[in-house]
Amino acid sequence: MFTGIIEELGEITELSWKGEGAVLAVRGPIVASDARHGDSIAVNGVCLTVVTTDGESFTVDVMKESFDRSSLAQLTPGSRVNLERAAKVGDRLGGHIVQGHVDGVATITAREPGDLWEIVRFTLPPDLARYAVEKGSITVDGISLTITEISADHFSVSLIPTTLEVTTLGRKAVGDLVNIEVDVVAKYVERLVTPHTDRLAGGAR
Repeated sequence: MFTGIIEELGEITELSWKGEGAVLAVRGPIVASDARHGDSIAVNGVCLTVVTTDGESFTVDVMKESFDRSSLAQLTPGSRVNLERAAKVGDRLGGHIVQGHVDGVATITAREPGDLWEIVRFTLPPDLARYAVEKGSITVDGISLTITEISADHFSVSLIPTTLEVTTLGRKAVGDLVNIEVDVVAKYVERLVTPHTDRLAGGAR
Protein backbone atom coordinates (compact mmCIF):
# COMPACT_ATOMS: atom_id res chain seq x y z
CA MET A 1 0.00 0.00 0.00
CA PHE A 2 1.09 3.57 -0.70
CA THR A 3 -0.10 7.03 0.36
CA GLY A 4 0.42 9.06 -2.82
CA ILE A 5 3.03 11.31 -1.19
CA ILE A 6 5.96 11.31 -3.60
CA GLU A 7 9.35 10.75 -1.95
CA GLU A 8 11.63 11.38 -4.87
CA LEU A 9 11.81 12.39 -8.52
CA GLY A 10 13.73 9.53 -10.11
CA GLU A 11 15.13 8.92 -13.56
CA ILE A 12 14.86 6.00 -15.96
CA THR A 13 18.39 4.91 -16.83
CA GLU A 14 17.61 1.85 -18.93
CA LEU A 15 14.65 0.12 -20.54
CA SER A 16 15.29 -3.34 -21.97
CA TRP A 17 12.40 -4.97 -23.81
CA LYS A 18 11.95 -8.72 -23.43
CA GLY A 19 9.13 -9.76 -25.71
CA GLU A 20 5.99 -7.97 -24.47
CA GLY A 21 7.58 -7.17 -21.11
CA ALA A 22 10.61 -5.16 -20.11
CA VAL A 23 13.18 -4.51 -17.41
CA LEU A 24 13.32 -0.94 -16.12
CA ALA A 25 16.35 0.48 -14.36
CA VAL A 26 15.53 3.49 -12.21
CA ARG A 27 17.88 5.86 -10.42
CA GLY A 28 16.46 7.04 -7.10
CA PRO A 29 18.97 7.24 -4.24
CA ILE A 30 16.35 7.91 -1.56
CA VAL A 31 13.98 5.02 -2.32
CA ALA A 32 16.83 2.70 -3.32
CA SER A 33 18.80 3.38 -0.12
CA ASP A 34 17.04 0.63 1.83
CA ALA A 35 15.40 -1.28 -1.01
CA ARG A 36 15.73 -5.05 -1.11
CA HIS A 37 14.79 -7.74 -3.59
CA GLY A 38 11.01 -8.21 -3.48
CA ASP A 39 10.17 -4.77 -2.10
CA SER A 40 7.40 -2.72 -3.72
CA ILE A 41 8.08 0.73 -5.17
CA ALA A 42 5.50 2.83 -6.99
CA VAL A 43 6.86 4.24 -10.27
CA ASN A 44 4.49 6.92 -11.60
CA GLY A 45 1.81 5.27 -9.52
CA VAL A 46 2.42 1.71 -10.73
CA CYS A 47 3.34 -0.78 -8.00
CA LEU A 48 6.45 -2.65 -9.18
CA THR A 49 8.66 -5.22 -7.47
CA VAL A 50 12.37 -4.63 -6.95
CA VAL A 51 14.58 -7.25 -8.62
CA THR A 52 18.05 -5.80 -8.01
CA THR A 53 19.43 -2.73 -6.26
CA ASP A 54 22.81 -1.14 -5.63
CA GLY A 55 21.73 1.51 -3.12
CA GLU A 56 21.48 4.24 -5.78
CA SER A 57 19.33 2.54 -8.41
CA PHE A 58 16.99 -0.43 -8.72
CA THR A 59 15.56 -2.62 -11.46
CA VAL A 60 12.02 -3.92 -11.88
CA ASP A 61 10.29 -6.30 -14.27
CA VAL A 62 7.28 -4.78 -16.03
CA MET A 63 4.63 -7.15 -17.39
CA LYS A 64 2.44 -6.62 -20.45
CA GLU A 65 -0.56 -6.00 -18.17
CA SER A 66 1.19 -3.01 -16.60
CA PHE A 67 2.10 -1.57 -20.00
CA ASP A 68 -1.47 -2.08 -21.27
CA ARG A 69 -3.04 -0.25 -18.32
CA SER A 70 -0.55 2.56 -17.83
CA SER A 71 1.69 5.06 -19.58
CA LEU A 72 4.90 3.21 -18.67
CA ALA A 73 5.48 2.18 -22.30
CA GLN A 74 6.17 5.84 -23.12
CA LEU A 75 9.16 5.98 -20.78
CA THR A 76 12.65 6.19 -22.25
CA PRO A 77 16.11 6.59 -20.69
CA GLY A 78 16.20 10.07 -19.19
CA SER A 79 12.46 10.18 -18.37
CA ARG A 80 11.71 11.51 -14.89
CA VAL A 81 9.35 9.46 -12.72
CA ASN A 82 7.60 9.83 -9.37
CA LEU A 83 8.83 7.34 -6.77
CA GLU A 84 7.34 6.18 -3.49
CA ARG A 85 8.22 3.25 -1.25
CA ALA A 86 5.45 1.14 0.25
CA ALA A 87 4.01 2.59 3.44
CA LYS A 88 5.10 1.19 6.80
CA VAL A 89 2.52 0.17 9.38
CA GLY A 90 2.25 3.03 11.85
CA ASP A 91 3.32 5.76 9.39
CA ARG A 92 1.25 8.91 8.98
CA LEU A 93 -1.18 8.61 6.07
CA GLY A 94 -0.47 11.97 4.46
CA GLY A 95 -2.39 11.27 1.26
CA HIS A 96 -4.98 8.50 0.91
CA ILE A 97 -5.00 4.72 0.46
CA VAL A 98 -3.22 4.01 -2.84
CA GLN A 99 -2.73 0.47 -4.12
CA GLY A 100 -0.45 1.20 -7.05
CA HIS A 101 -2.89 -0.66 -9.31
CA VAL A 102 -3.48 1.77 -12.15
CA ASP A 103 -7.09 1.90 -13.38
CA GLY A 104 -6.48 3.78 -16.62
CA VAL A 105 -4.73 6.56 -18.47
CA ALA A 106 -5.81 10.20 -18.81
CA THR A 107 -4.57 13.12 -20.91
CA ILE A 108 -3.70 16.61 -19.71
CA THR A 109 -5.99 18.99 -21.58
CA ALA A 110 -5.20 22.36 -19.97
CA ARG A 111 -2.90 24.15 -17.53
CA GLU A 112 -3.87 27.44 -15.90
CA PRO A 113 -1.03 29.03 -13.88
CA GLY A 114 -2.04 31.20 -10.92
CA ASP A 115 -0.22 33.31 -8.33
CA LEU A 116 0.00 30.55 -5.72
CA TRP A 117 -1.10 27.40 -7.52
CA GLU A 118 -1.77 25.93 -10.94
CA ILE A 119 -5.00 24.34 -12.12
CA VAL A 120 -4.45 21.28 -14.30
CA ARG A 121 -7.30 19.64 -16.24
CA PHE A 122 -7.42 16.00 -17.33
CA THR A 123 -9.69 13.76 -19.36
CA LEU A 124 -11.74 11.34 -17.27
CA PRO A 125 -12.14 7.82 -18.74
CA PRO A 126 -15.89 7.00 -18.92
CA ASP A 127 -15.54 3.74 -16.99
CA LEU A 128 -13.89 5.57 -14.07
CA ALA A 129 -16.15 8.62 -13.88
CA ARG A 130 -18.53 7.06 -11.34
CA TYR A 131 -15.71 6.71 -8.80
CA ALA A 132 -14.64 10.36 -8.93
CA VAL A 133 -16.33 13.12 -6.92
CA GLU A 134 -15.59 16.77 -6.21
CA LYS A 135 -13.30 17.10 -3.17
CA GLY A 136 -12.61 13.37 -3.38
CA SER A 137 -9.18 11.79 -3.75
CA ILE A 138 -7.60 10.59 -6.98
CA THR A 139 -4.09 9.40 -7.80
CA VAL A 140 -2.34 10.93 -10.83
CA ASP A 141 1.04 9.41 -11.72
CA GLY A 142 1.23 8.18 -8.14
CA ILE A 143 0.42 11.57 -6.58
CA SER A 144 -2.46 11.82 -4.11
CA LEU A 145 -4.57 14.78 -5.26
CA THR A 146 -7.95 16.31 -4.49
CA ILE A 147 -10.46 16.80 -7.29
CA THR A 148 -11.45 20.48 -7.40
CA GLU A 149 -13.83 20.31 -10.35
CA ILE A 150 -15.44 17.46 -12.24
CA SER A 151 -17.68 16.92 -15.26
CA ALA A 152 -18.81 13.84 -17.17
CA ASP A 153 -15.51 13.52 -19.03
CA HIS A 154 -12.97 15.78 -17.28
CA PHE A 155 -11.61 16.59 -13.85
CA SER A 156 -9.32 19.28 -12.48
CA VAL A 157 -6.85 19.54 -9.62
CA SER A 158 -5.04 22.50 -8.05
CA LEU A 159 -1.30 22.03 -7.62
CA ILE A 160 0.71 23.89 -4.99
CA PRO A 161 4.30 24.99 -5.75
CA THR A 162 5.76 22.04 -3.82
CA THR A 163 3.88 19.51 -5.96
CA LEU A 164 4.97 21.31 -9.13
CA GLU A 165 8.57 21.28 -7.95
CA VAL A 166 9.02 17.76 -6.63
CA THR A 167 6.84 15.69 -9.02
CA THR A 168 6.56 15.08 -12.74
CA LEU A 169 3.37 17.17 -12.93
CA GLY A 170 5.55 20.28 -12.85
CA ARG A 171 7.11 19.14 -16.12
CA LYS A 172 4.17 17.57 -17.97
CA ALA A 173 2.61 19.43 -20.91
CA VAL A 174 -0.84 19.54 -22.46
CA GLY A 175 -1.31 16.33 -24.41
CA ASP A 176 0.87 14.22 -22.11
CA LEU A 177 -0.51 10.99 -20.67
CA VAL A 178 -0.76 10.25 -16.94
CA ASN A 179 -1.69 7.18 -14.91
CA ILE A 180 -4.95 7.31 -12.97
CA GLU A 181 -5.99 5.32 -9.91
CA VAL A 182 -9.38 6.05 -8.40
CA ASP A 183 -10.22 5.71 -4.72
CA VAL A 184 -10.32 1.98 -3.92
CA VAL A 185 -12.90 2.60 -1.18
CA ALA A 186 -15.40 3.75 -3.82
CA LYS A 187 -14.86 0.53 -5.80
CA TYR A 188 -15.43 -1.65 -2.75
CA VAL A 189 -18.59 0.24 -1.82
CA GLU A 190 -19.94 -0.26 -5.34
CA ARG A 191 -19.14 -3.97 -5.20
CA LEU A 192 -20.89 -4.38 -1.85
CA VAL A 193 -24.07 -2.45 -2.65
CA THR A 194 -24.62 -3.57 -6.26
CA PRO A 195 -26.32 -6.92 -5.37
CA HIS A 196 -28.75 -5.08 -3.10
CA THR A 197 -29.56 -2.32 -5.59
CA ASP A 198 -30.00 -4.92 -8.33
CA ARG A 199 -32.41 -6.87 -6.11
CA LEU A 200 -34.38 -3.74 -5.27
CA ALA A 201 -34.53 -2.76 -8.94
CA GLY A 202 -35.78 -6.23 -9.83
CA GLY A 203 -38.48 -6.12 -7.16
CA ALA A 204 -39.73 -2.76 -8.40
CA ARG A 205 -40.70 -4.17 -11.77
